Amino acid sequence: VVLRLGIGAVVLGLVARPSLRGHTAGAWRTVLLFGVALGAMNWSFYGSLGRLPIGVAVTIEFVGPLTLAAVLSRRRRDLGAVLAAALGVLLISQALTVPWRELDLLGIGLALLAGACWAAYVVFSQRTGAAFPALDGLAIAMVVALAVVFPAGIRTAGEWDGPILAKGAAVAVLSSVLPYSFELLALRRLSQRVFGILLSLEPAFAALAGLLVLGQRLSPLQLVGMGFV
Repeated sequence: VVLRLGIGAVVLGLVARPSLRGHTAGAWRTVLLFGVALGAMNWSFYGSLGRLPIGVAVTIEFVGPLTLAAVLSRRRRDLGAVLAAALGVLLISQALTVPWRELDLLGIGLALLAGACWAAYVVFSQRTGAAFPALDGLAIAMVVALAVVFPAGIRTAGEWDGPILAKGAAVAVLSSVLPYSFELLALRRLSQRVFGILLSLEPAFAALAGLLVLGQRLSPLQLVGMGFV
């Protein structure tokens, strides 16, 4: 996570070259909260990935932006969608089919925390995009996110040789710089509700990546749960 956010912050800083002058106190509060949400989201999500299959972790995490979309809508039909998603999470987490003592409750809890941080990320990403020009706000928020994870991350870091740094750079660009930039730009044009609904593609892509790249196979009941979400 430190490599991802650290390299991402350097790349975005070089690309955006953000100006630190001329911003209001409210804008600074917004970008600081955005950075904290960004750092906490990465921290808790990677913690869940260490304990759960990627498709399971992303599906549970998606409850955050989905709930945000439903709350912003305030329609009964959307409340029903959240209840269906909650059932889906129960199925994909295997909470209904596996004894609780055998479940990785910490992994599930970390994924739920990542989901709450993801919802906060959506809100503050949109506000940051409105308060700062271009990608300036995102570049600043990445530095804040790095500061959040750095103290714990640097203590657990091993030796960073060439291959590890190369993988860190690839993850930083493909998983942070590009998607966070695209999402900030998209939120300048889309409402938080519509954006949250469009994110529903992520669990399916995560499950497919888990199968093709990591050889992780989900049970039929878990796939049904993913379908509910």
